[in-house]
Amino acid sequence: MAIRQRRYSKEEIARRGQELYESGIRQQVEAGNEGKIVAIDIETGDFEVDENVVPATNRLFERHPDAQPWVIRIGHRAVDHFGARCLKKNQ
Repeated sequence: MAIRQRRYSKEEIARRGQELYESGIRQQVEAGNEGKIVAIDIETGDFEVDENVVPATNRLFERHPDAQPWVIRIGHRAVDHFGARCLKKNQ
C-alpha cells in the first residue's frame, strides 16, 4: 500500500477544490445527485461521484495514484454535519 503525502495546506486544497467545483464540476454532477459525494483531484480536475467518500476517493486514486483529493457533498456546504439540526417552525 502506497503512503500518500499531502503536498498542499488544508486551506490550499479547499480553495482549489471549491474553485474547480464552482467553475464547472457542479454543473456536471448536481442534477440527480443531491446528497452524493464528489471527490475532486485538485491537480488534474478529475472527479468521481459516489454515495460515500471512500469509494469515490478510491476510484480517484485508481486513476491518479498521486491525487490530491478534496471532497464535498453535492448540494451541501460540507461533507458531514455535526450536532443537532435547527428546524424552522412550520416546515
